[in-house]
Amino acid sequence: MATGTEPQQNSGGVRARTRAAIAAPHLRTDRWWLAPAATAAGLLAFVVYSTWRAFANAHYYAAPYVSPFYSPCLAENCRTMRAGPNADLFGGWWGISPAVIILIFPLGFRLTCYYYRKAYYRAFWASPPACAVAEPHRTYTGETRFPLVLQNIHRYFFYAALLVAGVLTYDTVLAFRDEHYRWGHMGLGTLVFLANIALIWAYTLSCHSCRHIVGGKLKHFSRHPVRYRAWQFVGRLNARHMQLAWASLLSVALADFYVYLVASGVFDDPRFF
Repeated sequence: MATGTEPQQNSGGVRARTRAAIAAPHLRTDRWWLAPAATAAGLLAFVVYSTWRAFANAHYYAAPYVSPFYSPCLAENCRTMRAGPNADLFGGWWGISPAVIILIFPLGFRLTCYYYRKAYYRAFWASPPACAVAEPHRTYTGETRFPLVLQNIHRYFFYAALLVAGVLTYDTVLAFRDEHYRWGHMGLGTLVFLANIALIWAYTLSCHSCRHIVGGKLKHFSRHPVRYRAWQFVGRLNARHMQLAWASLLSVALADFYVYLVASGVFDDPRFF
C-alpha cells in the first residue's frame, strides 16, 4: 500500500533513495534566509574593507596609535613607531604591505573558528543554508579532504592569536601617551583601543580550543580547583562565542578605521587629559 513517503528513485543529498519522499524542499515558513544573508553581507563587508586596508600600506600610524591590522609590523618598510611594535624580521626584501604578514594569523584563527565555520558554511556554501533546510550538495565529506581538512589546525592558530592579542595589549598601553610620546594622557583613541582589546581577549579566550586546553582531559576537577575555575570562566565566555566573534570583528575594524581617520588628517584625536 502506498503511503506517500516511499523513497524516490533519484539519488543525491536529501533526495537519496533512503530518504523520505517529501516533495517540498523544506517545511519552514519563516524568513529563514535572513540570517545567512545577513551573515554573508557582514563577512563580505569585512573582507572588502580589510583587503583594502591591508594593501593600502598607508595611514596606519598616528602617534601613539597603530592600526591593529599592522601590528606587530614585521617588515623593514614599516613606519617608524617610537617604542612601538616594530620588528624588522622580514628585512628589506618584503616589498608589499607589511599588514599581509601579520593578518594571516588572526584571520587564520577566525577562519578555522568553530563559530565562523558554521557562519560561512551556511552563508556562502549553503551547507546547510539553515536548520531544517536541505542543502543542495549531493555528497558530504565533512572536513576530511583538502582544503577543509586544514580546519584541524585551529588550535595552532589559537596559540598565534594569543601572541597577537599580547601585542595589541602592548599597543593599548602605548595609547596612554600623547602625540609627543609623553605618558599619562588619554584620548578618544585610547578608549577605542581599550574597547577593542577587551573584546579581542574575550573572543580569543571564549574559543573552544581554549576551553579544552584549560579543562580538557581532566578526570577529576576536584583535584584541579584552579583549572576548574578557569574552565568555568572560559565556559561562560564560550556561551557568548558568537556575539563576541561579531563584536570583536567590528571593534578591530573600527579601531583600524579610527587610526586611518586620524592618520589621514580627517580630524585630530580628541584628548581628555
